[in-house]
Amino acid sequence: MKLLDIINSPSDLRKLPVEDLPKLAQEIRDFMIENVSRTGGHLAPSLGTVELTLALHYAFNTPQDQIVWDVGHQAYAHKIITGRRDKLPTLRQYGGLSGFPRRSESEYDPASVGHASTSISIALGMATARDLQREKYAVIAVIGDGSLSGGLAFEGLNNLGSASTPVTIILNDNEMSISRNVGALSRYLTRVITDKRYNKLKSEIWELLGNLSNVGRGIRNMVSSIDDSLKHFLLPGKLFEDMGIRYIGPIDGHNIAQLIEITRFTQSSTTPVMVHVLTKKGKGYSFAEDDATKYHGISRFSVSTGTVVKSPNAAPSYSEVFGHTIIELARQRPEIVAITAAMADGTRLTDFRREFPNRFFDVGIAEEHAVTFAAGLALKGLRPVVAIYSTFLQRAYDQIVHDVALDNLNVVFCIDRAGLVGDDGPTHHGMFDLSYLRTIPNVLVMAPSDESELRNMIYTAFQYTKGPVFIRYPRGCGPGAPANEPFREIPIGTPVVLKKGRECALVSVGNFLPTATEVCNRLESTGISTSLIDARFVKPLDNDFYRTLFEGHQFVVTLENNSLSGGFGSSVLELSSTLDLETLPRIIRFGLPDAFIMHGDIKTLIKELELDVESIHNRILSAIQSIMDKSFVRRR
Repeated sequence: MKLLDIINSPSDLRKLPVEDLPKLAQEIRDFMIENVSRTGGHLAPSLGTVELTLALHYAFNTPQDQIVWDVGHQAYAHKIITGRRDKLPTLRQYGGLSGFPRRSESEYDPASVGHASTSISIALGMATARDLQREKYAVIAVIGDGSLSGGLAFEGLNNLGSASTPVTIILNDNEMSISRNVGALSRYLTRVITDKRYNKLKSEIWELLGNLSNVGRGIRNMVSSIDDSLKHFLLPGKLFEDMGIRYIGPIDGHNIAQLIEITRFTQSSTTPVMVHVLTKKGKGYSFAEDDATKYHGISRFSVSTGTVVKSPNAAPSYSEVFGHTIIELARQRPEIVAITAAMADGTRLTDFRREFPNRFFDVGIAEEHAVTFAAGLALKGLRPVVAIYSTFLQRAYDQIVHDVALDNLNVVFCIDRAGLVGDDGPTHHGMFDLSYLRTIPNVLVMAPSDESELRNMIYTAFQYTKGPVFIRYPRGCGPGAPANEPFREIPIGTPVVLKKGRECALVSVGNFLPTATEVCNRLESTGISTSLIDARFVKPLDNDFYRTLFEGHQFVVTLENNSLSGGFGSSVLELSSTLDLETLPRIIRFGLPDAFIMHGDIKTLIKELELDVESIHNRILSAIQSIMDKSFVRRR
């Protein structure tokens, strides 16, 4: 019988002898690899934290003690040993386990997470509440070295150091390389400073010196100065110590016994402690160890070969079209520079980095800085393109308003993963960007319906010199339009009329156009004369075009892959009320609801949200029939 079969909670884990935990760790890795190969997911990060997860649940009394994961994409082992093992086959599937910790899913998930750099601030808030309520439990924040580069993490550290309340920070470092000699010295110093007898002796002598005459205080100051100097040379954590956070490490993040010993020691601390843990991303699966970036977030794959199971769709993704287009333009225009926030691979800027290394900037997990950095480049005549996922761009809203839009700076924002993204769920759906961007003065907002249109929008953005431009496009592949034809500049604000009708107008923005096309065909087949429009622009809207549209149709239907609250449909409604028309058409809006949408494949979510062709067609028919019935009653 496998050890994993008897672990249904951390209390079961704590019944095992420490020497059995490495065997359990291997079983968890095998189980994880097998399941993620069928569902896809964040494999490499979770493989790297198996021993750390076991040590934390073994040393701390969870769920009373609270473990807050940063991002949470490394928490699959955590899910497996906290009663969710049997549900792992449903990982990231509709109605199944989330790929991230969720409060609604388990008492072992004290906070719902998904974005980087949040854990320290959350943990400090919990610890402060604990102190105010006079309760007794430990709070642990697990944060990666990448997330630590985010400004929010340092804001939390700064506050934590001054607050001086007990919080354990686990710095999960899977990138730093430390030589054998330095590592050995550090391990020796770690054993010394965690020895209870040493700490007791140090504390008593320190207090005694402080109570003595000026001579004693002089010795104390001298020792402190020497101690600080040595730590600056020998301990990589002196920065944290200077902030008021005790530093321990670095230690081997795959040595369970040592991890348990160190984390148990931190429980006696009355001040914040940081434990620096070295782990290997992808640990235990050779393909993931060799290419942690590829297996960071991966779709279904073959366990034996590591080969990804590819979709039959041969069309390039929108991200790939962006990547190729920006290189083509940069070859022609030396003022173009590219910026990303730790997403060079995801945004497909890796080829740009290879060809133009001096014009590429990865600023790390620091979206706010990325935007303001772009503002500085634009102020000096360069043309920066900022490539960020929609859900992460939310973090930089103030910088967009204050540092870019206020001065009409020529910065191009290419917003990837806009709209529903599927498996990663509510923290990653990019469903709010149209709503928050269109409230900002001086901005131009576009959304392509296919790959060719994306290409021409990027070209248009660099021809435009009146302020910031935002181009948002979805995750995955488009319908397969040509993406290698000569560039064409798009007239600003002008939609495209693909078909003219008299009764109903379908106005689609972005990747809802294929759906709108099918709905149009169905309406026509039922005898309803229907116009089909590719809006292209969310801001500005062409007043003359929409005036003619409103005057020429009884029904105007908007379709968007964005929240209905404040989105494209709302802008059309607002415009209709300002044009002083004698009669207004009935405006029907389709888009994402005013709710956080769970994870699942996009096709299933679209059906569940009634945004599929059948549902949209039926609702339009119902609305038309209702109006006709009311007109008949009035005539009688």
